[in-house]
Amino acid sequence: MDSNPSSAETAQKSIYVSSAVTNAAKILVVGHFAVGKTTFIGSLSEITPLRTEEKMTQASEHVDDLRGVTGKTTTTVALDFGRLTLSDDLVLYLFGTPGQQRFMQLWEDMARGALGALLLVDPTRLEETFPVIDLIEGYGLEYAIAVNCFDSAPVYEEAEVREALDLLPDTPVVHCDARDQQSSAKALIALVRHLLDRTS
Repeated sequence: MDSNPSSAETAQKSIYVSSAVTNAAKILVVGHFAVGKTTFIGSLSEITPLRTEEKMTQASEHVDDLRGVTGKTTTTVALDFGRLTLSDDLVLYLFGTPGQQRFMQLWEDMARGALGALLLVDPTRLEETFPVIDLIEGYGLEYAIAVNCFDSAPVYEEAEVREALDLLPDTPVVHCDARDQQSSAKALIALVRHLLDRTS
């Protein structure tokens, strides 16, 4: 009889947090509509992420601004959720917020207890980031900027992004590809380091 656990058993065990974990941190992944939040959480989560996506219909055509967005057929209507274990005793819970204005009432509950926010930015639609920055700052959350590098999108230097978004000097700015696990991890690490710096 084979004593090695099957792949199904291994997958089942990974659903649960290890009993050694003693600390958990809540992180928000935020940004305007269609910036890549669902993709970002999906690239990092060690569990199958919870997604609340629905197909976009004609009813939303006059509500959701699709200018500059191609190939998008679904939208998050509540939240995305993923989990990432950082060490033997620390786990991160990632909550993705919906980007449309009509879902902003969800922010109050989602921001409660969060340590900080990673703000995804589309370099082709920088102006859509300002309302999200206002929300983050309104809830008193520390944050880092992650410029999501889409295919064929313009590449701006950190200083250009910082100036365009009128950021404070200590706000981290990194470039990432939300589809790539390592790239997304680097963006999340930048936020975590910023949070640690602010508490030290």
